[in-house]
Amino acid sequence: MFQRYCLLLSCLATLLATAPAGAQTYDVRASTVNYDRRERAALKVQVESSASWLRDYFQTWMKDNYAIKFKGGGLLGVGGNKTDPLKAKQTPASTISGKLVDLYATTVAPSDSVAELAVFGSFDGSSFFDPDRTPTEFNALRTITQSFANAARLKVYRERIAEAEELVKKADKEKDRLEKSTNSARSNTASNLSKIESLIKQNAANRLQISQDSSALLLNVEARAAASKLLQQRQARLSGLERK
Repeated sequence: MFQRYCLLLSCLATLLATAPAGAQTYDVRASTVNYDRRERAALKVQVESSASWLRDYFQTWMKDNYAIKFKGGGLLGVGGNKTDPLKAKQTPASTISGKLVDLYATTVAPSDSVAELAVFGSFDGSSFFDPDRTPTEFNALRTITQSFANAARLKVYRERIAEAEELVKKADKEKDRLEKSTNSARSNTASNLSKIESLIKQNAANRLQISQDSSALLLNVEARAAASKLLQQRQARLSGLERK
């Protein structure tokens, strides 16, 4: 019970100690990634989550909002492993271009509490989007990435609220259990004290009874001895009369 209560306090302390998001968190910025042995222009955004959470939610969000399905790995530098980026090859994305495009995404965890998403694209696997050469497509991809970042922020904080609400429920449940346990112990203590007081009185009455019975027993011994002596005398007299 005590260990469970300590664990609850530890979880609450962890949530309360979580530092607020930095100024750049959830803000999309232009950057680069190394893909196919070359630097590619990319759009990056940091989210308060794990890399796997960010990867999974990005895939779900893109599928739900743009009907774009990514395949592949997408995790870079997590646990020392490197995999290929998430890919959506030759997919229609009218918000980006009237042509079929290739989209790529990677996630990396620069810290225990923050993950970074990098999104980049190309027309045919060789003509990659660039802010200078293809500003329309690059800016459209920026808009999509920023929309995702905004959605990710809301989802992260909704999940945190749900987690905090669950901790409150657990704390309330533990409070009710502790109050019931305390009230039960108090009731048992009062009942036991009442029984103890009754037993003390009963013991006092028993001691008085023992004392009275002991005195009466002494008198009984004397009375029995006198009665026995009287009996013997009368038996002797009767025997004398019977012999005459």
